[in-house]
Amino acid sequence: MEDQEIIALYWAREEDAIRETSAKYGRLCRSIVGRILASPEDGEECLNDTWLGLWNAIPPRRPSRLAAFAGRVARNLALKRYDYITADRRNPEAVRSLEELGDCVSGRETVETEAENRRIEEAIGGFLWRLEEEKRNVFLLRYWYFMSIENICRRTGFGESKVKSMLSRTRQKLREHLEQEGIEL
Repeated sequence: MEDQEIIALYWAREEDAIRETSAKYGRLCRSIVGRILASPEDGEECLNDTWLGLWNAIPPRRPSRLAAFAGRVARNLALKRYDYITADRRNPEAVRSLEELGDCVSGRETVETEAENRRIEEAIGGFLWRLEEEKRNVFLLRYWYFMSIENICRRTGFGESKVKSMLSRTRQKLREHLEQEGIEL
């Protein structure tokens, strides 16, 4: 079933929307959640919360890309669940990858409004879409999916030094791009 048909089911409040979303994007969401949460039980609970979150979000939203929207809901719920469960313990890959990004996009109090958050999201999204596909993929594998450098190397066939330098250069370009956009770091 096509995304727009699934979204139409949500708008019509048809329960088939959840089944169709799960069939089409369950594997993607499970993969995202599985990289963040260690427990399969927590992962399943998070997936169920994802479907509920989509049910509550559509409508009023009408996402243009359902896969990205579902992945984002799953990721955000998994991160919230992870924070709740572990409090002091942290997934070393998730922490390491977020620390690497800390120089580019910090969580300082200067970004307080929803409009400013949206502006930053759009600036980062625009930056990523202008990257070459392989650089964008490596960046997303590291900072969206929290994949380790070693796993990125296995997945892409690149050497560790190439992946590290690619990520370093991309972070630097992101920093420069955000500064050009007038976003205070």
